[in-house]
Amino acid sequence: MEEILEEIRKCEVCANYLPNAPHPIVQASIHSQIVIIGQAPGQKVQNSGIPWDDQSGDELRRWLGVTKEQFYNDKLFALVPMGFCYPGKGISGDLPPRPECAPLWHTRLINKMENVKLIILIGNYAQKYYLKEKFKPILTENVKNYKEFLPDFLPIVHPSPRNKIWQKKNPWFESEIVPALQLIIGTTI
Repeated sequence: MEEILEEIRKCEVCANYLPNAPHPIVQASIHSQIVIIGQAPGQKVQNSGIPWDDQSGDELRRWLGVTKEQFYNDKLFALVPMGFCYPGKGISGDLPPRPECAPLWHTRLINKMENVKLIILIGNYAQKYYLKEKFKPILTENVKNYKEFLPDFLPIVHPSPRNKIWQKKNPWFESEIVPALQLIIGTTI
């Protein structure tokens, strides 16, 4: 596991496409029980080197019902983005995660984790990649029908402040999905 993590942290495969020098962000251990597959770090996380070290991370931890100490315990949580480096700014937010990362690293990394009980898929990129033919083309449908993907996967919306509009249009997420997510996490870790 340490060799793979070291390889990831030294990766420069997409250096020519990034706005900053490569600085892959990842947290994992052979003991990780829950894998959180996110999109890609934002500029703030890229600068700090700490996964989910932003408002999105605060909201995600609230949804999960865990403390920072629990969240950053790699024996409990592996934090694996679809793209390991900040991809840059686009017209309406950050660019999509670089497509090279997941095929290059995910299988090798997850196969080293001996105790994985659940993989949480955050956003369209992770859901499309992992749910494959079960992927519903509308993120809301994947999230609403999360039970179809259990016990292996649990799809959720991205906890970004930009998604507050989605959350207001879908109040069932906070009233139904968040408590279910907290129950699943509480019985898993």
